[in-house]
Amino acid sequence: MKLFLVRHADAEVEPAEGMGDEGRSLTSKARAAAYAHFAALSERISGLRVVLASPLVRTVQTAQLLSLALRHDGPLRVHRSLQPEMPVGKLDVLLADLAGEASLAMVGHQPVMGAFAAHLLGLPTFPRPVQPGTVVGLDLSAGVSPGQARLLFYAPLGQPVQETVA
Repeated sequence: MKLFLVRHADAEVEPAEGMGDEGRSLTSKARAAAYAHFAALSERISGLRVVLASPLVRTVQTAQLLSLALRHDGPLRVHRSLQPEMPVGKLDVLLADLAGEASLAMVGHQPVMGAFAAHLLGLPTFPRPVQPGTVVGLDLSAGVSPGQARLLFYAPLGQPVQETVA
């Protein structure tokens, strides 16, 4: 199983009138940059079966861009376990429920995406910044328990893809 952890792209500083933080949408510049970034990663993220996103507007928009760039026609689902500040244990449960999928993406927030990557890799913290638009590719062939993942790549938006994070 391959898992792609994606941090949402840059969002507007202020939410739309009458909305809270959950209503912040992506900037126009971030939409274009994220789409190009995801398209450039399409060979590395091939065979995607499911895309899951936090219910916040900026993550749903990022998940839609990811799906479009990869020409993914499978399900794009919103899941509350990907909301900001959710404990990593909630993602463990979600991942265990989806263990039969060949390849999936989770689009969420920081610090959760970095913490979950570190958790799966058996690290105390993820050693690189998980900036907006970053994709962390993991191989979970050995299992979904903490420390069993293998890093496939680390791809921050606007930077070269890295296959190590040390």
